[in-house]
Amino acid sequence: MSKKIDQGVIFMFLSALISALNGAVAKILSEDLSALEIVFFRNLIGAVFILLMLRHTPTQLPGGKLHLLVLRGIFGFSAMILFFYTITVIPLGEAITLNKTSPLFVAVLAFFLLNERLNLNGITAIVIGFVGILFITKPYGLAISYEHFLGILGGFFAASAYATIKKIKHLYDARVIVLSFMAAGILLPLLLFSVTPYVHPPEALSFLFVNLNIPTTLNVWLLILFMAIISTLSQWLLTKAYSLSKAGIIGVVSYTNIPFAIGFGYMLGDGFPDFWAFVGISFIIMGGLMVKRG
Repeated sequence: MSKKIDQGVIFMFLSALISALNGAVAKILSEDLSALEIVFFRNLIGAVFILLMLRHTPTQLPGGKLHLLVLRGIFGFSAMILFFYTITVIPLGEAITLNKTSPLFVAVLAFFLLNERLNLNGITAIVIGFVGILFITKPYGLAISYEHFLGILGGFFAASAYATIKKIKHLYDARVIVLSFMAAGILLPLLLFSVTPYVHPPEALSFLFVNLNIPTTLNVWLLILFMAIISTLSQWLLTKAYSLSKAGIIGVVSYTNIPFAIGFGYMLGDGFPDFWAFVGISFIIMGGLMVKRG
């Protein structure tokens, strides 16, 4: 069991680093594309990679519980669109921090839906990780606004998607699970693009109803391609991590993408974190080390 937990921690750590980089690329792309367009193109290219992988090495797992696979896709799309939207309207580090409410939701969902139990060390690690989150949000003057609420809601949807992985990990290959997420990220945006000319949404939901514009510059396409590659890799690593280890344990390790995001945000022009942010980073690292020992 300890070996499995170690493998899950490693997969999640790598996923956290790559997902922070993915957020930075999305932040750059938001200057040319809407959040819905970023989601659509990212998943369209990513799905090609997954299909090629499946063609090269077909899955051997039996499948079943298709409704959970579909739910995973819908939850994943909901989390992604909300995440990319918050990236376009608030600083990268803050958006990542809001998204990192998902491990807390994962632990709660795992307790009630999956009958998972955490030992004292695991619970302590989660608390330490959450305290670290509080320290890191302080430098950004975090306040609950509509945008912040959407970020937290995105964290809940992400947690719901992660929880479904635990229910279907023995039925579907990790690549198939990731593909379900990408399929939803292609079909649902297409549906929203198609109905946009016929609806007049309230301002609060206008980010879901935009016209599809095809990028015309090589630079934008290269960024989309790069984001598709790294986000696909991050999703695969994340799926493997949650399949190998307890949801609550892996959730704590996923906090590490906050310091990564702060670093990328700084390179993109965000202010350098102050003392309290570094205290938060230390708490998150401490929690991650405790998880590995658990």
